[in-house]
Parts: sequence; structure tokens; C-alpha cells
Amino acid sequence: MPGIPDGRFTENSGIYFAGKYGYTWERRTENPKQRNDMKSVKESLLERRSIRRYEREKIEQEKLDFIFEAIRNTPTSYNGQQFSVIAITDQSVKEELYAITGQKQIKTSAAFLVFCLDYHKLKAANAAKGLAAPDFAATIDGYTVGVIDASMAMMSAVAAAESLGLGCCCVGYIRTADPRKVSDMLGLPQGVAIVCGLTLGYPREMPDLKPKLPVAAVVHKEHYTPDETLVPALEAYDREVTSFNASRSGDKTDNDWAGHIADYHRHSMEHGIRDYLAEQIGLDR
Repeated sequence: MPGIPDGRFTENSGIYFAGKYGYTWERRTENPKQRNDMKSVKESLLERRSIRRYEREKIEQEKLDFIFEAIRNTPTSYNGQQFSVIAITDQSVKEELYAITGQKQIKTSAAFLVFCLDYHKLKAANAAKGLAAPDFAATIDGYTVGVIDASMAMMSAVAAAESLGLGCCCVGYIRTADPRKVSDMLGLPQGVAIVCGLTLGYPREMPDLKPKLPVAAVVHKEHYTPDETLVPALEAYDREVTSFNASRSGDKTDNDWAGHIADYHRHSMEHGIRDYLAEQIGLDR
């Protein structure tokens, strides 16, 4: 964290050790429910980590309500609000979703939010007025709009949760593991499809801050950066990630960035999501 010298220091949520890539969390020093201060926007956005281990404390309803209000106020395409969220706190449901996905953070979280693209609401509203809505969800543009709306809503939830001192983790496997089974379990009607999940809870860990691509490789000024400039930056980042994975606290790996993510994409292509989307929203195969 900026302004904190190397070594051990105490913060509301516990004790940290300064490391090469961030701060490693050791233990809590007080009941998380006693923390009422909110993080700054800078802290919430730039110090965010994916948290996969949570304390057993429930999230206070007023904090959940704040997160839900942040979600509700998400900017969307043409104010169409083509998304919905399934909020899950029932432990038995979280256990069942864990069994489907194998993602342990789902069952240990205090709350699990499933973000969906949603064109059912618009069709229902028009049907109530005796009007018909087009099958926009069945088009590539319609699917893209729904995914963007749901993703922006999830980022609103992440920012709100982080500002409250909560931890969270985005869970894509809720979409890929068995989307048909999950959709049926959650009672999703036609026109609604899973985009991503988000676990929420009080952190029981504070992993090292993962290195990200440099700004110059993400923000291209005036035009896309030519490969002769871009590739050296990508190669340097690949080496940085390899070094981080080999030296970080907790589980160490020999994973690089480029090869590891390419392997993940190959695996993801085996999930058959197109068939699910064809059934759920009519997206052309």
C-alpha cells in the first residue's frame, strides 16, 4: 500500500507483510463488523485482489443493500438495463453450486451473486402492454449488449464491495461448468443467460497484488500501438508474471502469462457455450 514502509504493520483488517509484489495478509485483529470506514476510490480500484477465502461472518444487510443500489445504478446501453442478478445467501444453494463448479470460494462466501444478461423483462413489459419485442438477444449485437450491461453491473458491485472492506472474486466457471443445470436450478426464464458470478465476504486472506500489463500496453493513444513497440512490452510483462508466480506467497507455480492464458482459452473452447446460448436466448449457432 502506498506510503507504508517495508516490514510489518497493523491495519483494521489484520497484519500484513510487505513483499516484492504487494502485501501478504497474516491475521485479523478485530471483528470485521466493527469496521465502518470506507476505502477511497483509489484504494478500492487499485488495491483490489481476488479473495477466495472468507471469514464466517455474514455481511450486514445495509452493506448488501448498498451493493445492490450500486448495481441498480449501473450505466447501461440506452438505459435498457439488459441484466439481472441472482443474489444467493442460502448455504445449501451455494454448496450445490460448488458441487457443479468445483469453485470452493462459492460455498465459503457470505453471498454469491450471479450476473445474467436479461431480455425477458423487456419482453414481459411489452407483452403486458400488448406489444411485441424483437428477438434482439438472438443477435450477436444483442448478446454483446447484454454481456456488457451485466459486466458493468458486476464491476459496480466489485467497487462497492471493495469500498466497504469486503473481498470478492469473479467466478467465470458458473457460466462454463454446466450452464444448463445452473440456469434450471436458478429458474432462469428464456431470454436470460448467465454471464459471470461474484463471491462476497469478509477476507480471510490478502494475497500478493498480481502484476498487470503496463498502461502503455492497455491504453493505446490515438491509434493501436504497432507490434514493434507492443511486443517487447508484452515479453517483459510475461517475464514479470513468471517471476511473480515463482516467488509469491502461498502456492507457487511455473506459469507464464502468454502460454498459460492461451491454454485456458483452448480449454474454454471445449465447454459448448454456444449450444446453451442457442437454447436460452436463441443465439444463432
